[in-house]
Amino acid sequence: MDHSPFLTNNDGVVEDDYTSARSWSEVKRVLAIESAKMWMIAAPIGFNVICQYGVSSITNIFVGHIGEIELSAVSISLSVIGTFSFGFLLGMGSALETLCGQAFGAGQVHMLGVYMQRSWIILFVSCICLLPIYIFATPVLRLLGQAEEIAVAAGDFTLLTLPQLFSLAFNFPTSKFLQAQSKVVVIAWIGFLALVLHVVMLWLFITVLGLGTYGAALAFNITNWGITIAQIVYVVGWSIEGWTGLSWLAFKEMWSFVRLSIASAVMLCLEIWYMMSIIVLTGHLDNAVIAVDSLSICMNLNGIEAMVFIGINAAISVRVSNELGLGRPRAAKYSVYVTVFESLLIGLVFMVAVVIGRDHFAVIFTNSEVLQRAVSKLAYLLGITMVLNSVQPVISGVAIGAGWQGLVAYINLGCYYVFGLPFGYFLGYMANYGVMGLWSGMIAGTALQTLLLLVVLYKTNWNKEVEETMERMKKWGGNGTISQDVVA
Repeated sequence: MDHSPFLTNNDGVVEDDYTSARSWSEVKRVLAIESAKMWMIAAPIGFNVICQYGVSSITNIFVGHIGEIELSAVSISLSVIGTFSFGFLLGMGSALETLCGQAFGAGQVHMLGVYMQRSWIILFVSCICLLPIYIFATPVLRLLGQAEEIAVAAGDFTLLTLPQLFSLAFNFPTSKFLQAQSKVVVIAWIGFLALVLHVVMLWLFITVLGLGTYGAALAFNITNWGITIAQIVYVVGWSIEGWTGLSWLAFKEMWSFVRLSIASAVMLCLEIWYMMSIIVLTGHLDNAVIAVDSLSICMNLNGIEAMVFIGINAAISVRVSNELGLGRPRAAKYSVYVTVFESLLIGLVFMVAVVIGRDHFAVIFTNSEVLQRAVSKLAYLLGITMVLNSVQPVISGVAIGAGWQGLVAYINLGCYYVFGLPFGYFLGYMANYGVMGLWSGMIAGTALQTLLLLVVLYKTNWNKEVEETMERMKKWGGNGTISQDVVA
């Protein structure tokens, strides 16, 4: 079987690594090339993320016309139980980004299907492990302080969405399989068509047939399984190079794959839970309603920015893993530098926009002047957070592409939970700075994490990363193909 690298230019010729960019014209050339490659991947993925977000949002909109209790129940089910399982399974599936991206770059495309099957097995078992959270959702939500009526209704809806949970076990690996080959346009189209059909089904089940939250859950399950099945059909029917059929090799080196998956899950979950924890801590402050509401408005705006960077995160992961697999250390390094630079610019634009509109953007969410003033006071912290959150996802994507999940998980644990949370608690409660103190402390944790990760990037020996990629390919089922001598 041919193991030549699959990353080629438009003429089908394998590209050599970059020469060192020492002049301004060379820097501009690298910037243009890497920007084009990154956005060709990031834009469709970002659009798909917006479509996924739309499935949940539109579900809430339709349910909101049923009743207030139903809206609260569905919102809590999707945002608490759903987000927890989504984040955990996304992390477990991120190991596939490392292996598929590097294997594709190295020309070992026949291994992509094997890795995907391996990830299917691991994520399916992970879904079984998550079953108790779905089965006992009502007691869990009671424990988190939800009112009895809402907890019971949310628990019932959560049970109805169990099929959607298992769709993720196949959805995430299939998406990563396609992303590694930069086949992201098809993912965007599937996401868009699924969103349109989801709206039609919600209208039919809720408005026409009057099925209430049962109809919402039915539409939610069908949409998510529809996306998954469509992706699998595309893989089996059109990804001839990467899909060679079911294979017993999927069970080979399973434990090593599980360890990388767990490291990926821990890395991402520590990031997700860190920002969620500030809402929990804020709820115990004096005048908690204003504090929580103002912070929630800021987090909503921060979430809009996050959608952009989810696409960039996936794109840089694909770029780094592909270039390492191809044996192009300088291309991997330059793709990181260009993406960090452009992401920082985007973050600065968001920060300036927030600061300029600090006295006005809360009107979108509330008519309360008291709440609007509270949001205005937090705008500067939101701006700083947006800048930090523009760089941090890029570095996380690099970590996934290069296989550094374990290292980043330790850095996240120390910066977020050993330093950031205690410092925020001290400023918020003991120093009496309230929500501004809590958020400032947590920003300090994020800043420290970003600084340490930038140091890691600066000190990275990309030649060594290529060598480790070759060894990983040999160990986990491929044959090392990177033989050229390369100097970054």
